[in-house]
Amino acid sequence: MLKIFPSSQQGISDAAAEIRAGHLVAFATETVYGLGADALNDTAVASIYEAKGRPSFNPLIVHVPSMAAARAYVDFNETAETLAASFWPGALTLVLPRKPDCPVSRLASAGLETLAIRIPAHKQALEFLKSCDRPLAAPSANPSGSISPTTAQHVIDGLKDRIAGVLEGGTCPVGVESTVVGFDNGRPVLLRPGGITGEELTAAVGPLLTHDADGTTPSPGMQQSHYAPHCPVRLNATDKRPHEAFLGFGRDQDHLADINLSINGSLIEATSHLFSALHLLDEMRVAAIAVGPIPETGLGVAINDRLRRAAAPR
Repeated sequence: MLKIFPSSQQGISDAAAEIRAGHLVAFATETVYGLGADALNDTAVASIYEAKGRPSFNPLIVHVPSMAAARAYVDFNETAETLAASFWPGALTLVLPRKPDCPVSRLASAGLETLAIRIPAHKQALEFLKSCDRPLAAPSANPSGSISPTTAQHVIDGLKDRIAGVLEGGTCPVGVESTVVGFDNGRPVLLRPGGITGEELTAAVGPLLTHDADGTTPSPGMQQSHYAPHCPVRLNATDKRPHEAFLGFGRDQDHLADINLSINGSLIEATSHLFSALHLLDEMRVAAIAVGPIPETGLGVAINDRLRRAAAPR
């Protein structure tokens, strides 16, 4: 049953307890309501995609309460430092390289070596983040493809049976999502317009590159050959050939599997393990990877999309 947490210290504390238990809680920011999950918990992050009906594993924005917290997870270049100093806390997301030991779920990065991160300019959101005592992955708290929510009622109307609760935070004052800026060899690239205008960004750091829809400017998830290990990947495998590692799904494939995404056949569990499994096999420097069949339903559609990208010619 959906819980409505009041805008009080007790409400914030109770909502934070749900986050630490691995549950999903929507919360207000200055932009829109975010669907929060413990960004250090693979299964919690996977639940975001399930709750939203998100069709693919797009990178998620991770929310933190301070620069010190951000520096624990990503590396800043000089321009990023300037942008953060100018607009944080605020409606700006920066896409920056993950630190080598970054503990944030690989699923939040959609398997990329970057992390989208911001500090919200919303008093209650900052208090909530501090109470949670961990970074929160938080896309907009609405079913995928529907209108972004700016009130708690919007969240309830869209997600009431899919999440643990909503922390009441009034109406979001900005009302559109954050501006997203990435970097191409240190040069800032506008990946998504939002609550911080292009003019404001240009005034701070000079002209920005714009994201090209053809993928020539790097952007999360745009390239066909992506999420790719160093070795060949063979899909829908029903056998394990010499020198292959086998990535399995379900009990029927367990006898072949070096790693099983979910022995119980749970697509949520498989989602939560996908990128970490591919990274582990890549680090093992196996000669090839065989992947067993995964149902093309629900989250399986997104899993298979990423696996096809991993197997694409390159």
